[in-house]
Amino acid sequence: MKRFILPTITIISIIVGVIIGNALAKRQYLIDSYSSKLQMPEVKGDEKIKQFMWWVNTGYVDTLDMNKLSEDVIIDILEELDPHSSYIPAKDLEMVNSELEGSFSGIGVQFNIQEDTVHVVAVISGGPSESAGLMAGDRIVEVDDSVFVGKEINNEKVMKRLRGPKGTQVKLGVKRHGTQETLHYNITRTDIPVKVVDAAYMITPEIGFIRISKFGEKTYKEFIASLAKLRAQGAIKYIIDLRENSGGYMEQAISMINEFLEEGDLIVYAEGKAYPRQDAKANGKGSFKNTPIVVLQDEFSASASEIFTGAIQDNDRGIIIGRRSFGKGLVQQQYPFQDGSAMRLTVARYYTPAGRCIQKPYKKGDNEDYLLDIVHRFNRGEFYSKDSIQLVDTIPYYTKKGRIVYGGGGIMPDHFIPRDTSHNTPYYNTVVNYAYTYQFAYTYTDKHRDTLNKYKTWQTMSQHLDQQNLLKEFIAFADSKGVKPVDAEIKKSEKALLRLIKAYITRNILDDEGFYPIFLQDDPMIEDAINTLQNNLTE
Repeated sequence: MKRFILPTITIISIIVGVIIGNALAKRQYLIDSYSSKLQMPEVKGDEKIKQFMWWVNTGYVDTLDMNKLSEDVIIDILEELDPHSSYIPAKDLEMVNSELEGSFSGIGVQFNIQEDTVHVVAVISGGPSESAGLMAGDRIVEVDDSVFVGKEINNEKVMKRLRGPKGTQVKLGVKRHGTQETLHYNITRTDIPVKVVDAAYMITPEIGFIRISKFGEKTYKEFIASLAKLRAQGAIKYIIDLRENSGGYMEQAISMINEFLEEGDLIVYAEGKAYPRQDAKANGKGSFKNTPIVVLQDEFSASASEIFTGAIQDNDRGIIIGRRSFGKGLVQQQYPFQDGSAMRLTVARYYTPAGRCIQKPYKKGDNEDYLLDIVHRFNRGEFYSKDSIQLVDTIPYYTKKGRIVYGGGGIMPDHFIPRDTSHNTPYYNTVVNYAYTYQFAYTYTDKHRDTLNKYKTWQTMSQHLDQQNLLKEFIAFADSKGVKPVDAEIKKSEKALLRLIKAYITRNILDDEGFYPIFLQDDPMIEDAINTLQNNLTE
């Protein structure tokens, strides 16, 4: 019997093999036949991605959204390059660019969202909302005849509805204190200026203070106007505050630094693979070449801010006060796509006059760790102790007068000032983190707007608010939000709480020009800067 088993198995195997072979041959024929219809043109080298996308689009079993897939591929590639090369979708490009451009098109209001309703905090002077009759304190409840309140309302949705092309109209429905009916306004959008000099005021009879939020298209123009205004008020020395300034256009920083340097002084240079070295030097025509200056920075000062502080430091032109800066030494160029989107591609590294590249280290494809660098600095205690700072580059560089400085992770200040924690308590942290100080200030302003509008300067406003029982009212407000008062903690934080509340109330009436003089009172960095300038320690 066994002798029949092997032949039988062999025959069966042959039959199965023939069947499988025919099936595979047929499958291969189908593949070959299908492939012959996909006549992809021959591509070479770096066109492999183009070939890949063509095959996927043409041959994939399901219909694909190739626009989205293309965007995903671009984003993935850029993330592999460095932390600052990025893709900007078409829907976001206008908003992203408006942060640095001199204006955007809108209705000209500042707003916040409280209790699911858009509140007008301030109406921009000379803007279309002011002309139409909108007032600070108004609640926007309708946009283009549609109800616009509720939990789904957020800042992005508000800006999307209120901003738009110049010359277009938006219809608003507004609730106002003292008026029962809904008021309606047809507002024509126009160009709204983007202010980048937050404040410029005399901080002592001879020291002017200028705070700059970013380096946009009109920063130099605003900066030079602020310098001239303060000089007319008696300023012979200046404090330039670049804290939390994340940068912007390099040429604006170069123009600003030029005001303080002698002819031929190097400001910055940049170079890359396809970006031949370019030196920016002072032309000697600056109007403040001999004026003592101090520059403030912190861990959020980046890019163009570091170009500014690096040039001042390396040329021994002034004193840098604060904490180690962010450490961004990469230069981006924006390239537009035909669909209205764009990418910002790193094309060069910039170097301070002493030759420092202050870009902090990064691993390609690991942007998360790079972005968490600020957290790592905090955990090491760097914000509170100079000894905790860990610089990667230990190579010494030399300033114009021979002082040693270092690169590889930000600009180190000449005077280190730790974060002020003297007022920190659980009570203070809770009411600030949950924005109860901000909410109380707006509610108080709204309730007393007629009285507060009588005060035209931050000094008179501050004097008036000092006579009110703000702290008692705020404690009751916070209690209504579920934050129970703790007497010992409130006593420790009292001064900081009142300063913050007063600053917010003043901003609601007088804008940032009123906010910062109060908000920055008793600021340790400013106190050190004043002492430095008054004692001629800037060289």
